[in-house]
Amino acid sequence: MKILVLSDSHKQTDSMLSAIYLESPDLILHLGDNSKDCDAIVDEFPNIMLRSVRGNCDYSFSGLAHDEFMLEGKNFFMTHGHNFSVKTGLTGIIRIAVERNVDVLLFGHTHIPYNATVEGVLVVNPGSIGLGKTYAILELENGEVSCELKSL
Repeated sequence: MKILVLSDSHKQTDSMLSAIYLESPDLILHLGDNSKDCDAIVDEFPNIMLRSVRGNCDYSFSGLAHDEFMLEGKNFFMTHGHNFSVKTGLTGIIRIAVERNVDVLLFGHTHIPYNATVEGVLVVNPGSIGLGKTYAILELENGEVSCELKSL
């Protein structure tokens, strides 16, 4: 399964759509900040599953602050990150991920791409698709998850 992870689109829907056309993902995850931008994805790609959470700029978006779900036996936790103070460090959010037995932790907010395995958790920030034109591709195959950070 190919998963496109986007964050911080900030009304730059053309960048999101370009990444989708380029990558042809099976699933799209949007980590907030202008989650309303996801309407453009739904309009253009109605057959691709989409999950999103709200960010600190999503004042009128009533979606989830975070989302936890299973895919092919892997536990995913996605959030924008502002409620976990990710701009001041990742210790707190990683501790929560470890306590919850999360396999893949996805966050945005900082606009800085990040990809590392910490305490057995794959921790990924795709950066900003809107401002930095960066995103992440997760490949979930045979019970293993890998990540590649990319830019347009």
